[in-house]
Amino acid sequence: MKNPNKNWSKKELKVYLLLLCAQTDSVQTQEEIDLIRRKTDSATFESVYQEFQKDDEDTGIQKIEAAVGKLQFSQMELAELKKEIHQLFRSDNKFSASERYLDRILDNIVY
Repeated sequence: MKNPNKNWSKKELKVYLLLLCAQTDSVQTQEEIDLIRRKTDSATFESVYQEFQKDDEDTGIQKIEAAVGKLQFSQMELAELKKEIHQLFRSDNKFSASERYLDRILDNIVY
């Protein structure tokens, strides 16, 4: 795994997590990318996107798990994060089997 101990901020973790969710059905649509871009500043998006492009799904999940273990989220922050993930999953009006599977994995890691 590449740099599993990345010291992300909550904002960086959220962007990485949303990028992973957008990629899970093997198709990152422009609508999904635009939705993620609107949730952060361009410098954060570009930095995290460059890192995301170098990782495979397993590495990404491991990085998320490590970062979640270090960052402390409030119940309110977790509820908002889950809402944003589901908004992204449904942005193409589908909730595919691979998205449902990743959602279950994230339920165990993040929530």
